[in-house]
Amino acid sequence: MANPVDTAPHHESAQLHVSGRALYADDIALPADTLHAAFGISSIAHARIRTLDLDPVLSMPGVASVAVAADIPGENNYGSVLHDDPIFADALVQYAGQPLFAVAATSHVAARKAARRARIDYEPLPAILDIRSALAAHSYVLPSEHLVRGSPDDALAQAPRRLRGTVTIGGQDHFYLEGQIAIAVPQEGGAMLIHSSTQHPSEVQQLVAHALARRAHDVTVQCRRMGGGFGGKETQPALMAAAAAVLAHRTGRPVKLRVDRDTDMLMTGKRHDFLADYDVGFDPTGRILALRIMLASRCGYSADLSGPVNDRALLHLDNAYFLEHVDIVSHRCRTHTVSNTAFRGFGGPQGMLVIEQIVDEIARTLGLDALGVRRLNFYGVDTRNVTHYGQMVEDNVIHKIVERLAADARYLERRQAVAAWNAAAPVIRRGLALTPVKFGISFTSTAFNQAGALLHVYSDGTVLLNHGGTEMGQGLFTKIAQVVAAELGLPLSAIRVSSTDTGKVPNTSASAASSSSDLNGKAAQAAAQVIRQRLIQHACDRYGVEAQQVRFHDGRVLIGERNIGFGELAQHAYRARISLSSTGYYRTPKIEWDKTALRGRPFFYFAYGAAVSEVAVDCLSGETQLLRVDILHDAGTPLNAAIDLGQIEGGFLQGVGWLTSEELWWNPQGELQTHAPSTYKIPTARDWPAQATVRMLDGEPNREDTIYRSKAVGEPPLMLSISVLHAIRDAVASCGAAGALPDLRAPATPEAVLRAIDAVRRGVVA
Repeated sequence: MANPVDTAPHHESAQLHVSGRALYADDIALPADTLHAAFGISSIAHARIRTLDLDPVLSMPGVASVAVAADIPGENNYGSVLHDDPIFADALVQYAGQPLFAVAATSHVAARKAARRARIDYEPLPAILDIRSALAAHSYVLPSEHLVRGSPDDALAQAPRRLRGTVTIGGQDHFYLEGQIAIAVPQEGGAMLIHSSTQHPSEVQQLVAHALARRAHDVTVQCRRMGGGFGGKETQPALMAAAAAVLAHRTGRPVKLRVDRDTDMLMTGKRHDFLADYDVGFDPTGRILALRIMLASRCGYSADLSGPVNDRALLHLDNAYFLEHVDIVSHRCRTHTVSNTAFRGFGGPQGMLVIEQIVDEIARTLGLDALGVRRLNFYGVDTRNVTHYGQMVEDNVIHKIVERLAADARYLERRQAVAAWNAAAPVIRRGLALTPVKFGISFTSTAFNQAGALLHVYSDGTVLLNHGGTEMGQGLFTKIAQVVAAELGLPLSAIRVSSTDTGKVPNTSASAASSSSDLNGKAAQAAAQVIRQRLIQHACDRYGVEAQQVRFHDGRVLIGERNIGFGELAQHAYRARISLSSTGYYRTPKIEWDKTALRGRPFFYFAYGAAVSEVAVDCLSGETQLLRVDILHDAGTPLNAAIDLGQIEGGFLQGVGWLTSEELWWNPQGELQTHAPSTYKIPTARDWPAQATVRMLDGEPNREDTIYRSKAVGEPPLMLSISVLHAIRDAVASCGAAGALPDLRAPATPEAVLRAIDAVRRGVVA
């Protein structure tokens, strides 16, 4: 059997991507009578609707229909957890950009023009727009959570040193290259076919069925690929699909709804922005003795996925550090802004950023190098190895990673070089930081840790695979095809992966939480092993050999002394009436999580990594430049080293954007002003450092029984970017006296950097 990790084939759609022949939802050929839809959205943050006059909309050329809340046959909701997300706002507007209605017309342009003609009379209401205001008003979308371990009050009171502070973390727009889009095509008997750019086809299926007052089997959702998702296409595509389906139901015609970039950014949720107030006790060496944290996020007007996002932030407040005595309160704040949602890391990056700033400020307060303090607080291997929520850390490789990376990147030598540079450079300061990553892999909602697959072997020896995962550019389809090829001893060219389809694999989980390869790989492997065993048994019966004498390799089957093609054996099996179709199923083992007590084992395993970043900061303009990065990341035994390397690099740079340039800004009226590339700045190729070394930890297969002992690489690399923010903090701190604690908020835009430099120069010290 070929080992799937011996080679790293290119992405299965690579040639289609670079040639422009890859088909996305917007490229699907449409029936001649297709209508195009657009949303009419609110212009203010909080109000009652006095009147909504749509006559001017209906009178526009090409308009075929308009839909409002009253026109929805079933439930006016696309909320995934709580039913608090209306498809169309009815009497109450809760954020600027909220959909009020949708219009269907003969062209996309006609629909957009018509949507702007609505006459709306609002009764403005007071709006809560930020976290502090929500905390003051006790405005929450969900009940707050409280986790206590040990005796934090006593330990804080007895700590030799104590430090209080606040960590402020901005949000982030997903900025997928392909915007939100759905196509609804009416079928016979009231059924509906949905083409959706979604990470969660089954959820779209359920919510569209509810909106149409139908049942799940009446709705089929298909997705071949997305042009990026990052969590932004987990819950929010249901809004697009439901609105398109309602219009298709009303008109009896196919409806395509594709939102433009500005509308997309105005009406869809983002990464949660957070703030944390902390009180930490520590000893003279920098070891954390006790920690109290108030963690709060801006959730927006509805729950969406804020519960699990904030739970993961709470669970990742330790990052790689042992916290013996801890008290954490987590608030999920309701504001009159767009409802924030899943984003790569799912709250984990925000929690990890909090503890990293705490550790950094302890080190600066004591005049110690931050890496030494980090190492001192790391989880142990045999002791100090239980998390604050009760999971034992059994696979700890962070010591090995940091030791190897610090040596290879010459951290101590460069630390001295940076200090020497800064002593002689009044304008351009440099900073250096090494930060670790420990990230839990699994859905914290235990039910999602399952997957299914459907595998067909045709009589010519070719294979068609369908599974519950979705392809958004991350290479999932390639990896799963590799698994099947390895199990059946076939070349990759013999395997085809078809569009994700709720009509083929039901009740799928979202492609999220870095679990897609783990879950769907195991499910596909199970299906392939069933077929393989049937073929082995048939070969034994036909040729009179023992099972161990049947081997599959490179498209051939060795049966004792015989050597025949896989297709020939498949043909024989077909003629012998052997089923060549099978389903496969997998559920993640060992997970046990008490959501009420916040105790147990929510994660199957942890992925680790570390990065050393060096930056230059212009003290006159506040501009920053990433000069060099060295990364060592734990991917277990990679399924596809080339794809995994790309995920590490891409995740890191996306994190750099989150922490340096991607600033979301609402005006005092609650209107998002950064809703286009002209005002919202994602990183580009020019932001990649001139010197970069990115490697994967070798010789450390996953200790758990994952698919070929691999580890997830979707989300963990994003947190490697925390090293960049701390390198900037390091450069800013050099502008002040010893012990200066830079009040540098994320993202570290030039304005934020200049404010922090000014503060340390004015003498803000420990």
